[in-house]
Amino acid sequence: MNGYTVGEVAKLAHISVRTLHHYDELGLLTPAGRSPAGYRLYSTGDLRRLQQILFYRELEFSLEEIASMLADPDVDVDDHLRRQHRLVRERQARNAALLAAIEKEMEARSMGMALTPEEQFEIFGTDKIAEYQEEAKEKWGDTDAWRESQRRSARYTKEDWIEIKEQAGANIEGFLAAIRAGEPADGPVAMQLAEEHRQHLIRWFYDCGGDMHRGLGDLYISDPRYLAEYDKLAPGFSQYVRDAFHANADRL
Repeated sequence: MNGYTVGEVAKLAHISVRTLHHYDELGLLTPAGRSPAGYRLYSTGDLRRLQQILFYRELEFSLEEIASMLADPDVDVDDHLRRQHRLVRERQARNAALLAAIEKEMEARSMGMALTPEEQFEIFGTDKIAEYQEEAKEKWGDTDAWRESQRRSARYTKEDWIEIKEQAGANIEGFLAAIRAGEPADGPVAMQLAEEHRQHLIRWFYDCGGDMHRGLGDLYISDPRYLAEYDKLAPGFSQYVRDAFHANADRL
């Protein structure tokens, strides 16, 4: 009879000859005939059955399970294809969900925030840290300071972020106390608070020199969101901190 040799089938299906021999030994795929010399010859029907086997193997069914399914007389080729289509779609959905979760974690780590949204809200009062970080990346993403900040903060734990938040909060409270006490923005108390803020950045994020810190102070009055948020704490807070940053940078 005419047919495909075991080598031809192996090449078509991208599997080994040994695998085909194994399928034959198990009775899972017995070739339709033999050549006059006794070599296996596979028919077109055998190839269709092999396709079904390989589809199910790709779906991680065992050979025993596949043999049982293909032996069911009430299930034809179309039934198998519909089942395989459904299984692939289900796996595709699972993989998509897994991929989304992995990408979300990659994005969080690349932005230096390996915290869940719930933890972000618990610590910072918002779950939009990634959104804010993306805005910062657009502004400073091509700077060494940004890259250093992301490299260092990507390894911080929840406890680290709590400590960072507490230190930043204490610095803000210090500025508020200085304003209420009438301390001048270019006086020793305010400048010391400005220096503590600069050292906080150096410790946790990036090397912040005087000029860089001066520029950060300028953001407090040039960015409407900074201005609105900080001036809620005390009238003129943003300008006061900006002036303290400048005064401190001038003495470095």
